[in-house]
Amino acid sequence: MIKALGKSPAGLFATRTIGGHLVRGAVAFGLLAFAIGQQHAHGALSLGAGLLALVVMRGCPMCWAIGLVETVQQRWSAGQHRV
Repeated sequence: MIKALGKSPAGLFATRTIGGHLVRGAVAFGLLAFAIGQQHAHGALSLGAGLLALVVMRGCPMCWAIGLVETVQQRWSAGQHRV
């Protein structure tokens, strides 16, 4: 599982597998939703969740989206059309 979430040598933001990239995105967006929802009740916890989301996405949400495109392109060019 850890290998699937690892950084791909082919792109700056790409992940080794599409499934791994989607898992990273789901975790990151869940953390962002928690951070926004709990910002008034738990400020420090909310800040920590927001920072952790940025680490999981390897940058901003746009960086994650670029990584998704790089990962799909990398799989497509390698002839591996399955997720």
